[in-house]
Amino acid sequence: MFLYTKNFDEQKAKAMEGLRRALAENKVDGDVIPLLEKINSLENYFTTSSCSGRISVMEMPRFGDKVNSVWLGKWHREVTFEEVLEAIGRHSKGQLWFLVRSPILHVSAKTMEDAVKLLNLAIGLGFKYSNIKSVSHKKLLVEIRSTERMDVPLGSDGELWVDEEYIKKIVNLANAQVRRFKGKLKRLEREVEELRS
Repeated sequence: MFLYTKNFDEQKAKAMEGLRRALAENKVDGDVIPLLEKINSLENYFTTSSCSGRISVMEMPRFGDKVNSVWLGKWHREVTFEEVLEAIGRHSKGQLWFLVRSPILHVSAKTMEDAVKLLNLAIGLGFKYSNIKSVSHKKLLVEIRSTERMDVPLGSDGELWVDEEYIKKIVNLANAQVRRFKGKLKRLEREVEELRS
C-alpha cells in the first residue's frame, strides 16, 4: 500500500510559520539552523522540532522526575570545566546530574518512500537510534537520533559525591561526544540534498 500524508502542504506551511516565530524569538539552536533550512527546502519534507544536542547539569527531586527538575546549566556546545563547576555550585536539594543528550530532529515526510529514504540516510551517517516515529495518513514522522549520551550522578541534597578531577574527566568526555555528534550533523547537512526529488 502506498502511504502518503494527507494535507501535507498545509501542515508544512503551518510548521514553517511556527519555525519563523521560533527563529524570531531566538528559540532555535543556532548551529542547526542551516540543516533545518536545507531539509525544509526539500519538497517532500519539513521539520517539526529540533535540538542540536546538549550538555547539562540538572537538579532532580527524584530520579526520572523531569517535570519538577531544574536546569542549573545547559549548553548546546562544548563547555569549560569552570562553567560546569559554577552550575554545580547552584545545587542545593534533590539529586544532582551531569547529562549529555545527542541531537534529535523530527521530520515529517510526504510518503512512506520519502520517510524510508531519510531514515536510511540518517542511519548511514551514524544516527543509529533513528526511527519512523509515527505512521498514518495524518503523519509520517521520522525521528533522527544519535547514540551519544551520558547520565552521571554527581551528588544529592547539596553534597557532592565526586572530586574536581573526576568532574574534569567527565567534562572532557562530554566535549568529545559533542564534537562527534556536531560532526554528524554537519555531514547530514551536506548530504541531505540527495533527497531532493
